[in-house]
Amino acid sequence: MEITDIRIRRVGADGKLKAYVTVTFDDCFVVHNVKVIEGKNGAFIAMPSRKTKAGDYKDVAHPINSEFRNVLQDKILEAYNKEPVIEDSSTQEAAENL
Repeated sequence: MEITDIRIRRVGADGKLKAYVTVTFDDCFVVHNVKVIEGKNGAFIAMPSRKTKAGDYKDVAHPINSEFRNVLQDKILEAYNKEPVIEDSSTQEAAENL
């Protein structure tokens, strides 16, 4: 499986959430709302998730093995670091409503 497109939507708000990412695989499958989070040891990705009735969060899409997760994270963070910082007020408002 090849990652064929990565689109970054930076979040302008001050906080740990830095961006939302859309990843396309093989030009035929897309995953929205992967998050770039700034942690204590640097940036990492969080897969799209939903809240369960018990109040926990469960990934709705995720890599099956750590090898592909590392590849995905490396490519997303590479694209994130290359993306110019342009504040988008609509993205900032969305982040504030989380």
